[in-house]
Amino acid sequence: MDLENKLTVAQIKEIVDLISEENDPMLHKLAKDERKSVQRLIQNKVKLIDKAKQAEIEHLERLTFETALWKNGYEFIAGIDEVGRGPLAGPVVTAAVILPRDCSRLVGVNDSKQLSLEKRKVFDQLIKEVALEYSITVIDSNEIDRLNIYEATRQSMLKSVEQLKLEPNYLLLDAMRIDSAIPQESLVKGDQRSLSIAAASIIAKVYRDEMMIAYSEIFPEFGFEKHMGYGTKQHLNALATYGYTPIHRQSFSPVANTRQAYESSGQ
Repeated sequence: MDLENKLTVAQIKEIVDLISEENDPMLHKLAKDERKSVQRLIQNKVKLIDKAKQAEIEHLERLTFETALWKNGYEFIAGIDEVGRGPLAGPVVTAAVILPRDCSRLVGVNDSKQLSLEKRKVFDQLIKEVALEYSITVIDSNEIDRLNIYEATRQSMLKSVEQLKLEPNYLLLDAMRIDSAIPQESLVKGDQRSLSIAAASIIAKVYRDEMMIAYSEIFPEFGFEKHMGYGTKQHLNALATYGYTPIHRQSFSPVANTRQAYESSGQ
């Protein structure tokens, strides 16, 4: 009797769980077992291995810019990204992250918008553990109104760089440029192409989301914990009903229109 036919499905699962390579001889041997439950185990394992391989390939692709810069002597590369340019309420938050050469623990890190809430939280903690240095900058709605959102974002990015205790010698930014003497490169869709920028996007996103959840407790009518300040139907309806709050951006036309209507109503 063959080995695979002597084993229970539970025993085979324990063996399969330990296999990490698709060409593992044991996996091929177990695949001869014709039991449907075993075949499902093998098929699922092959899919997991393929998924892990693809994640590793994408991870290395996101290190393309960093690897080239490291080879050219730029040891401390800061990735910078922002979250919150588009919302009608709340701050714009920027993060800057300097990663070490060994980023193997960060396989799967991607643009924060591509990740689930659970994965963002896990990666947020992991990035902070792995990073050589990181910083977070918050620009509130009043400053956004004073400067305009584009300039507020640029200044936020610059402050994030200046707050790093470890001075970077190269900057990678997501589709922006800042007034810094440090060499820099602006990457379109940088949060998908650079691991450092992706890491910054995750830290900034988690931090801003936590702020908006806290604001939702102060202004429960607006549902900030659901839309994070973006102009959803729920948010626009709340604006029409309750008017603007201190965290709304009055330079943004939906808020400005609501403000005018609210003031003229005499409420």
